[in-house]
Amino acid sequence: MKADDLSQIRLGFDSHRGPSAPRRGLSLLYGGVLMVLLGLMDGCVTEHSGGTQMSSDPDAALDKRGALARQYIGVGDWENAKRNLELAQEVDPNNARVFEAFALVYQSTSEFEMAENQFRAALKAEPTVSRARNKYEAFLYSQGRLIEAEREFYRVTEDTLYSGRPMALVNLGLCRLQLEDNPGAKAAFARALSMDRRIPVALLELGFLRLEAGDTNEAARYHGTYRTVSPQQSPRGLLLSLEIADQTGDQDALGSYELALRNLYPGSAEYRVWMERQSR
Repeated sequence: MKADDLSQIRLGFDSHRGPSAPRRGLSLLYGGVLMVLLGLMDGCVTEHSGGTQMSSDPDAALDKRGALARQYIGVGDWENAKRNLELAQEVDPNNARVFEAFALVYQSTSEFEMAENQFRAALKAEPTVSRARNKYEAFLYSQGRLIEAEREFYRVTEDTLYSGRPMALVNLGLCRLQLEDNPGAKAAFARALSMDRRIPVALLELGFLRLEAGDTNEAARYHGTYRTVSPQQSPRGLLLSLEIADQTGDQDALGSYELALRNLYPGSAEYRVWMERQSR
């Protein structure tokens, strides 16, 4: 899986027990449920004992139920995932990671109201933890609630201790693109690159923004850096290649990139957009 395809978020359970219409499609979001890899194991799931008596240690029991839930989520077995999460909740009724996992299960089964309730419960249990807020904002984004999502994304990016901050800034930038706030999007992508200069999405989107602003040379510079970190271009990367070649009049590059987009990604939205543009 290429770095510009998805942002990986690991879904786990802490042993710590808590107290008693857009220009770009929504599928661009990075770091949320639409683009989350749960880091889960595929394959069969084996349970060795029933009930909550898996261990005399409550934290160990919580971890084991969490691990089983993750495995069931990984194979799309939502009912058994929920059963194990319910058992985990018997051990710790206020564990934020259990709430998060429930939210992701309900989102996967299109039970959106229940998913939001679980996200809110996670944030209430751990209001200062950006991990849960990052997943919640992705949920808001996937529901088209862009203004709320932008506000939550911004809150996450201000958490200087959050390890996922660079990708949260990318998410913020993508959300601002949806809201047609190009200056705000540019600022978010630039901040992301100041923390990690090898984020393909930020490089690509800054390339598109510079191209839209008429700065073809700067767009080409961002695209060149993108190519060094992502040698096999995504459909969006090839679209930027085509648009730069079109602007510069490089017919050889134009033909080569169009052929690559048609052969590698014939069913992509980018290919359809490009061909529709050529037919006008």
